[in-house]
Amino acid sequence: MGKRMSCWGMQAIVTLSVWLGAWTSAEAQRLHWIGALQGGGPSFASDVSADGRFVVGAIAVADSSRAFRWDTQTGVIQILGTLGGTRSDAHAVSLDGRFVVGWSYNSLEQPRAFRWDAHTGRMQDLGTLPGHVASYAEDVSADGRFVVGTSYDAWRIGRAFRWDAHTGRMQNLGTLGGLESKAFGVSADGRFVVGWANNAINRDRAFRWDAQTGVMQDLGTLDGPRSMAFGVSADGRFVVGHAVDADGQQLAFRWDAQTGQMLGLSTMGGRFNQAHSVSVDGRFMVGYAYDADNTGRVALWDIQTQQVHDLNQLYADLLADGSRLARAYALSLDGRYIVGLGYNAATGNGEAYLLDTWRTGDTDGNGCINEADLLNVLLAFGTPGTGYTRHEDIHKDGIVDDADLLIVLFNFGQGC
Repeated sequence: MGKRMSCWGMQAIVTLSVWLGAWTSAEAQRLHWIGALQGGGPSFASDVSADGRFVVGAIAVADSSRAFRWDTQTGVIQILGTLGGTRSDAHAVSLDGRFVVGWSYNSLEQPRAFRWDAHTGRMQDLGTLPGHVASYAEDVSADGRFVVGTSYDAWRIGRAFRWDAHTGRMQNLGTLGGLESKAFGVSADGRFVVGWANNAINRDRAFRWDAQTGVMQDLGTLDGPRSMAFGVSADGRFVVGHAVDADGQQLAFRWDAQTGQMLGLSTMGGRFNQAHSVSVDGRFMVGYAYDADNTGRVALWDIQTQQVHDLNQLYADLLADGSRLARAYALSLDGRYIVGLGYNAATGNGEAYLLDTWRTGDTDGNGCINEADLLNVLLAFGTPGTGYTRHEDIHKDGIVDDADLLIVLFNFGQGC
């Protein structure tokens, strides 16, 4: 067990009850819109840091767009600039929110992959593969060292790359025997890269490339002609995307490295489905699913319950003003935070959002605040850390202490 609770801490259960009761009631499951902070304007969110603090994406600026990093704790929206051109988009953020990657036009209006560093405030041009003219970064490793994406030649034929900050070079990941490949995700340590590549008969196949072997693995299909991967779990075990089955239906899938099998996920009755992102344990995935009326739905898959949920229905109480969610592009490692694009009724714009799906006081994400959460806080008492590494720091002040214990007590029994 961690440090013992101080005498002040015991007294705080009484003296802090009033203000903590008010604080927790305001910090339940929440939906944050970027437009509520910056006065409106179209935007979208593409990724979120592990603790949900930093959200990245692109926001409208004049007649173009700019990559941004949104600090949801302070409400500050930081525009990251460009590489000298007229546009930039952010696609991913490192575990702690320090590094942001995406693409920007340079001074010649050529698309270039970039890595932005919060410590320097500078956007670095990552270049292209030899002989290529454009590049786009799609994901970044936990520490910001590895960046993956696609580099294009003059004929717009793409090759998946992995850029290494230690060498400052892009590595061509090759193909599965065809002409083209594209990378969209990377594991936390940078070892595994996922995307899609042409095989020898020019069919698209989802792949997982392993830096230790240098081999690009064909993940197969769901008995159909093609598959594409868009996300990978932090440890590289789970890969998600979509695959076409024998009936021509596009199904979202989850591939598991332990079994080597691709699992088609539940649908809402429609023929077009796609998973974008997966939690570290492989339980949750987000993306979209069409219903029987061919209407696109924002989807959350739960492998444990074998269900697919429409986020607009699941969190209808947060959308009572007429707002709605249109796309879910990423979720945090633990599955708690979801980001994407939605319609904010208050501003009348399509906007970036951050959805916090956990109840206040829930330390294990099971939706029930009970003895387990109380025990988790007691065992972690006195230890530092926030976010994914320490969910017991509910108050997000950098230490697990009396305030966190009180939050569990005041919310005890909710969701059970």
